[in-house]
Amino acid sequence: MTVDLAIDVRGLNKSFGDKHVVRDLTLQVPRGQIFGFLGPNGSGKTTSIRLLCGLLTADSGSGTCLGYDVIRESPAIKREVGYMTQRFSLWEDLSIRENLDFIARMYGMTDRRAAVNHQLDKLGLAARQHQLAGTLSGGWKQRLALAACLLHQPQLLLLDEPTAGVDPKARRDFWDEIHGLAAQGITVLVSTHYMDEAERCHKLAYIAYGRLLVTGTATEVTASQKLTGYAVTGPDLTAYAATLRGQPGVGQVSPFGSTLHVTGHDRAALEATAARLSSDSAYRWTPMAPGLEDVFIGLMQDAEDNFT
Repeated sequence: MTVDLAIDVRGLNKSFGDKHVVRDLTLQVPRGQIFGFLGPNGSGKTTSIRLLCGLLTADSGSGTCLGYDVIRESPAIKREVGYMTQRFSLWEDLSIRENLDFIARMYGMTDRRAAVNHQLDKLGLAARQHQLAGTLSGGWKQRLALAACLLHQPQLLLLDEPTAGVDPKARRDFWDEIHGLAAQGITVLVSTHYMDEAERCHKLAYIAYGRLLVTGTATEVTASQKLTGYAVTGPDLTAYAATLRGQPGVGQVSPFGSTLHVTGHDRAALEATAARLSSDSAYRWTPMAPGLEDVFIGLMQDAEDNFT
């Protein structure tokens, strides 16, 4: 069966000065898919997303976005893209309606009033339409920013850490909206540091310092790392963590509330260390299945910073 691809790129590279920010990026994203990008700050996530949809021109490589060539036809791609930046970038001294009307004017939309009314109703903003944007809470600003992105009916949404600083309920409501849009065939590229949000994506890409390290569903990404894990409980875990680092088989030790997650790639060595140290009755070692956050921390730890 042929998959209808929104994005199909090969070998994209981008440098700024002497910094090679994106290295040989190859990726395929089907239409209507929510594709999440994970990685440490400064790893090239945002640059990669912009290259994928022609907002930045790659130094080399090839491919298409929404059927357009990412190198030669970027103006056509831009008309089909809605971009929601990490920082709220609309006008705080204008009302919700005035912001949306201004955006509609920028797009040259012929029936601005109908388009604005549709987004006000769709995202539950109608009752607040005359409120100044600068007085809105983080969650309502997020809704306004999403409405602005959708005014021109894009086929591709770019969301750069869209829920940073937003309360849990607003985050959940936002993701319900995103899944509804994907069900309508809109493709979504989203960068996030929240593991619960990453698990809401259809597929993930982990990028570290310009390189794409792993792609797949959350389950596939977790399984690909072949981590063995233990949950460790007991007294003074901070001091205990320091003694565990460097032990045979221990790749990483991370506090999770009142528990330490101890993981590693060498199953036999870690099992031997767990058996030896669990003889101390003060500490309990319980086998666990490492999760996406354990994988994320491990990949961050192993990645080499290309800016040093």
